[in-house]
This record gives sequence, C-alpha cells and structure tokens, in this order.
Amino acid sequence: MSLTSSQLEDLSLALADRLYIQVGSWHLYLGDAQLALPLAEELAGLLDQGAGVAARQALERLQVPLGGGATRLPLARLIPPGQLRDLEEVLEPFCS
Repeated sequence: MSLTSSQLEDLSLALADRLYIQVGSWHLYLGDAQLALPLAEELAGLLDQGAGVAARQALERLQVPLGGGATRLPLARLIPPGQLRDLEEVLEPFCS
C-alpha cells in the first residue's frame, strides 16, 4: 500500500503527539524527538499487512540513535507496551 504525501503527513501528525518514548519516568513524544515522520515513512510500506503487523515491524525496523549515534536501538525497545495499542488504533484508518 502506498500513501499520498498528504496521507503521510496526516499519519506523521497523528503519531507526533500521541506516541512517546519513555526513558526513566520521562515521556518524549515522537514529534518532539523528530521520530514521527521516520516512523510514518517506515509504516507506509507495511500498511497492507494490517495495523498489528505494520506497527510491530516498523517499530523493530526504525533504529533510534542514542548518545550522539554511538548506540542505536529499535524504537520498539523505547516505547512502552501500551503505546503499541495506541499505534495500532492510529493505523486502522490507514489500513482500510
């Protein structure tokens, strides 16, 4: 499935202020971390597999640089489990 640039922007905006990474007790929203658009781009090619599969695969594929890039972790390791359900909810309209 392919998204138009407008749909990609809509998806990025939907992710930006709803999903966050958690470090300790701090929540950093994906928009503030500049990760919303990269995640939306990763998701765009996976939406034909359904919201659940697309969410899990995109979170594993997107590598987040830490410590100035010295370390990279999959976004999946930085997002709390409840956020996966939120991501799937955001994706549902884009998968139909």
